[in-house]
Amino acid sequence: MQFVDEVTIRVQAGKGGDGCMSFHRGPNMAKGGPDGGNGGEGGDILLCGDPSLNTLSDFRFKPLLRAANGSAGSGQSKTGASGRSLRVPVPCGTTVIDEDTMRVLGDITEADQQMLVARGGTKGIGNASFKSSTNRSPRQTTQGTLGEERHLRLQLKVLADVGLLGLPNAGKSTLISRISQSKPKIADYPFTTLVPNLGVVQVDAETSFVVADVPGLIAGASAGQGLGTRFLRHLSRSVSLLHLVDLVPFDGSDPCENIRILERELFEFSEAFREKDIWIIGTKLDALEPVQRAQRLEELQHGFPDRRVCLISAISGEGLDGLVQDLAQHLRDLQQRGDSTEDLQSKFTHDILRHEIESQRTTLPEHLQEDEIEVVYSNE
Repeated sequence: MQFVDEVTIRVQAGKGGDGCMSFHRGPNMAKGGPDGGNGGEGGDILLCGDPSLNTLSDFRFKPLLRAANGSAGSGQSKTGASGRSLRVPVPCGTTVIDEDTMRVLGDITEADQQMLVARGGTKGIGNASFKSSTNRSPRQTTQGTLGEERHLRLQLKVLADVGLLGLPNAGKSTLISRISQSKPKIADYPFTTLVPNLGVVQVDAETSFVVADVPGLIAGASAGQGLGTRFLRHLSRSVSLLHLVDLVPFDGSDPCENIRILERELFEFSEAFREKDIWIIGTKLDALEPVQRAQRLEELQHGFPDRRVCLISAISGEGLDGLVQDLAQHLRDLQQRGDSTEDLQSKFTHDILRHEIESQRTTLPEHLQEDEIEVVYSNE
């Protein structure tokens, strides 16, 4: 299945049924009377969280979603049937944005969570409802109203406990393949990972956590270099981040400086990343002698004294068990503290929208000036 993390769709709720104009005269109603029924309500469109989904690829073939219309009323004061609401399953972690106003409508983060994105039209009124003491034979009816129509942008942010961050070929894919059952593509050239990978780490019979591996960043990513920062939103929902750094870079560069270069791009995307727990993980430990290992560890601890620093080798397995156990305990401690992340997620949402709007501006036709466009957005 192809991984798709962003789609644009159009949703159209159902139209309300029209009211009926009808008169009835029968053996027990010598003078007859109005008996036109009301129409039915139009169907709504709701998005529902489905934990079995992990991609938005289905929407590529269904860009238009329509709910059923309400039926018209009929004689004998019969009310028309309401249109059936359309419930659309989406992956947990989907952010819903109004494409026209760039306003966030909400996030779907839990299984069976529902979000109303288009309300059905209201019913029309039949002439029987207009009968009164002064209007015995009304000929008034109303038509059902149209349902809401919207253009929506759906953005998927994978839900993971731990996110892996690093330059290309820092060892992220190798690490996730060793500590979980995930089988990402691994090769000795940059940008082997083109889409996020998820893996479940089983610590023991009762403890597990999810790790997300995103494509690597390079200097200039915030300006669109390499694969850019498109996939960084997947790390925004991670509880903690592991910043993987090659201890023996093939170009002879300084690992500490490589960390600073990448994190400048990270914080350029969103300052909210500064509020997350970021561990420094030195990789490819097997390529160093004992003296060199101690030297690298001291350099990293001195360069980032407020960070947790670990050295591992995903090839030999050295340090992996300790890292997994430490992560599991760290996540348990955070869960027990129960810190709210709503404010932090709000900051990420604001920054993601800012990048979306900047991206739209850079793709404007040359004849269209930026001051001719008004973009309104809100994260409320």
